[in-house]
Amino acid sequence: MHSQWKHKIFNIKEAGFEALAIEIFRFQYEHNAIYREYINVLGVNPGEVNAIIDIPFLPIRFFKSHVVQTTSFELVEIFESSGTTGAVSSRHFVKDIDLYKESFTRGFELFYGPPKDWCIIGLLPSYLERTGSSLVYMMGELIKQSNNYHSGFYLNDFEKLAGVLKDQEIKKQKTLIVGVTFALLDFVEKYSLPLSHTIVMETGGMKGRREELVRDEVHDQLKKAFGTPVIHSEYGMTELLSQAYSKGEGKFQCPPWMKILLRDDEDPLLIKNSGAGAINIIDLANIYSCSFIATDDAGRLFSDGAFEVLGRMDNSDLRGCSLMVL
Repeated sequence: MHSQWKHKIFNIKEAGFEALAIEIFRFQYEHNAIYREYINVLGVNPGEVNAIIDIPFLPIRFFKSHVVQTTSFELVEIFESSGTTGAVSSRHFVKDIDLYKESFTRGFELFYGPPKDWCIIGLLPSYLERTGSSLVYMMGELIKQSNNYHSGFYLNDFEKLAGVLKDQEIKKQKTLIVGVTFALLDFVEKYSLPLSHTIVMETGGMKGRREELVRDEVHDQLKKAFGTPVIHSEYGMTELLSQAYSKGEGKFQCPPWMKILLRDDEDPLLIKNSGAGAINIIDLANIYSCSFIATDDAGRLFSDGAFEVLGRMDNSDLRGCSLMVL
């Protein structure tokens, strides 16, 4: 059964997405106690859910207060959100770490090609200062797959990092630097390097280290310092097993097994296919957790399925790795 799910999820075609989403919905209704209870409280009859827009989305805050898992299993990993100091963290209980590896590897290959073609650098100090970060896990695995001597996590050794970036530029080696926003801004305050073979990707998050800036301001500063036309971004979260990527201008695309819908600000059960609203995520790879999550992020959805993150919804507690509020 397990390999069947994997095959279905990662070989999904657009035409089959809705049918598989409904199949997974029924599976999770049957085997996920918290999700089932939530659906029952809403008064939704699962037998009458025949389209994506009928599927109830579990509010993301449930990951802070409940164990959200589908089927009973022995944990292999717990991912925890960073949260703000003193805040309750979200916890994602992982049954099969290979599902996560397959999801982020295939997702990366889809947008950027094989990791082995890259020098991959992680500038994620705040994430490395704690345990249980799904982003650190993903970056660690991609760094291993890159098999490049200079790939790795660089903490506060900016001088060494600047040397490596210069060296990779001379060699014309494709390089990807993935950084939390405040660390990238700290770096460019000391080093201004023109990069033509390097992609700079920010993952959001000031962590209270700096004055909050809107995304455009951050990207403008980074573009100026690195001499690059665009700054890439990654959109993922502890509660998911998949990521969306933006190759510039803050417009994100999903891999085929992930989809963004919007819900109405006033009526959370009203699903919209375009315009602005609160972000709902379908992550089919999240088969043993919950694949249907109502986030606290506000967004805009485009006709081609791309989306933009506009910030946080009002009255939601701030997530440590949130994108800057516009």
